[in-house]
Amino acid sequence: MDSATSADRRYLPDTVQRSVKILVLGSFGVGKTTLIGSVSEIPPLHTEEVMSDAGVGVDDLTGISRKTRTTVALDFGRITLNRRIALYLYGAPGQQRFWDLWEGLAEGALGVLVLVDTRRLEDAFDVLDQLERLERLPYVVAVNHFPDSLAHPVEELREALDLPPHVPVVDCVAPDRSTSLTALTTLTDHAMRVLAARKAPS
Repeated sequence: MDSATSADRRYLPDTVQRSVKILVLGSFGVGKTTLIGSVSEIPPLHTEEVMSDAGVGVDDLTGISRKTRTTVALDFGRITLNRRIALYLYGAPGQQRFWDLWEGLAEGALGVLVLVDTRRLEDAFDVLDQLERLERLPYVVAVNHFPDSLAHPVEELREALDLPPHVPVVDCVAPDRSTSLTALTTLTDHAMRVLAARKAPS
C-alpha cells in the first residue's frame, strides 16, 4: 500500500472506505513519538514533557542518555494508505507506570506495531508480555535502527524475543517516513489476514 497524497491533508479523501485504529507500543525511548511524527499527514498530537529529576532512578536512560523529553499520555497521528484506508495512530508511553493506559488505548484497535531497540533488547520482553492483556490483538515487531545499532539477522531476533513464527519482523528507521510507512503497511496487511482467518468458518 502507498500513502495517499492530498492538497489539504487535514481532511480525509472521499476515496477512504475504512478507518482503523493502530496502537504503537514499545519500551521507553524506542522511537514511538518519532515514528508517528514521521508518517502523520496531519500535525501530530504529542503529550511530551521535559524529563525532570523525579525520573532519576526510575526511567533507565542507558543507551539513550541524550533523551530529554518523554510522552506522558499519548501520541496521535493519521496516515491514509492507498487512498482507501485511514490509519489512526495512537502511541502509548513505554514506562511501566503508564501500562494501565494501554488497555484503554487498545480498545477497538486493529493491531499493534511494537517498536524494538536492539541496543536494549531486554526492554522488549516486558512489552511483549503485556500484549497478552490486549485481547489477542495481531502485532508486528518493527526493529528501529539507530545510528549506533548493531545489525542482527531476523531469525536471531525472533529467537531472542521468543516470537511465534507467524509474527512478522520488519526493519525501520523511525525518522524515515518510507521505512516507517512500510512497517505500518505490513502490520495492517498482517492484522487483516489474521482477523479474516479468525472469522472464517472452521
